Amino acid sequence: MHRQPIVLIVDDDPLGREFLATILAPEGYTCIFAASGSEAIEQTHHSIPDLILLDVMMPEMDGFEVCRRLRADPDVALVPILLVTALDDQRSRVQGLEAGADDFISKPLNRIELRARVRTIVRLNRFRIMLNERRQAAKELAEAYDATLAGWSRALDLRDHETEGHSRRVTEMTLRLAHLFGISGPELEQIRRGALLHDIGKMGIPDSILLKPGPLDDEEWTVMRRHPNLAYMLLKPIRYLHQALEIPLHHHERWDGSGYPRGLAGDAIPLAARLFAVVDVWDALSNDRPYRAALPPHQVRRHLSELAGTHLDPRVVAVFLEMLGDEPYESERQLGGT
Repeated sequence: MHRQPIVLIVDDDPLGREFLATILAPEGYTCIFAASGSEAIEQTHHSIPDLILLDVMMPEMDGFEVCRRLRADPDVALVPILLVTALDDQRSRVQGLEAGADDFISKPLNRIELRARVRTIVRLNRFRIMLNERRQAAKELAEAYDATLAGWSRALDLRDHETEGHSRRVTEMTLRLAHLFGISGPELEQIRRGALLHDIGKMGIPDSILLKPGPLDDEEWTVMRRHPNLAYMLLKPIRYLHQALEIPLHHHERWDGSGYPRGLAGDAIPLAARLFAVVDVWDALSNDRPYRAALPPHQVRRHLSELAGTHLDPRVVAVFLEMLGDEPYESERQLGGT
């Protein structure tokens, strides 16, 4: 059940406070009072109102100064302030706006106008609060999802000790590469998730194949090549990950159409998957595997160049090699934390 909106009435004149309360209380507002600017500021430390009705002409601290101080307090900076004033000149209104007031209502007060102004401002403020709460909840939910994804990724890396850290390395490098292709915002976030989960389908591959200390035979490769479709089957029911599926499903497609699982070719392969494929090959060649030692960096780069136009998108390879530049191999390994 929603609580009644709270209106803080600030006026040094007790008759003025009482008059405003008689208008608003019958409309369902809970009225609290302050007889001075300092008392108003103190009130907001104990109760955050939905609206502040602030008289301008008060001794010691006028309404403009109270408004400025309230706006400087992050706890109440967004609470709407309606200045109640007998001043009707443009200079005073500009001064009020500069102090942080949201609106004005002039004395003598019109009851109908006051009710309408208060009703509108409170409704809009409630809507703003609701949107902020929903955004915060969505942010926290996304963070929880991402922590779960990172956990899945680490679990897969730990299952295969030889590729431990692989998912984190290729994710970081793919994001760097994606930046160079002008990708940012939500699209970049989906690439990050897809890269983290690129091999999640290997959860369905038997240890005897996944952890085999040597080359796979034809039958074993048939089983291994199921992992993109297994990833798709695992992740597709998760609506949150629909836009992140391109990498888990398509990162083994080849530029010339000879890849799997769907035999896509050229630009028919999603860009995210083409970016990731280059990074994935780079990481695989640059790190030890059960069946071979890591290659030196010059051989890795030469091999990438040889794969451009057949296995890999030649434009992506060119940008990736330029991104690597003359970095020594040790710095590339440090990037991945290996």
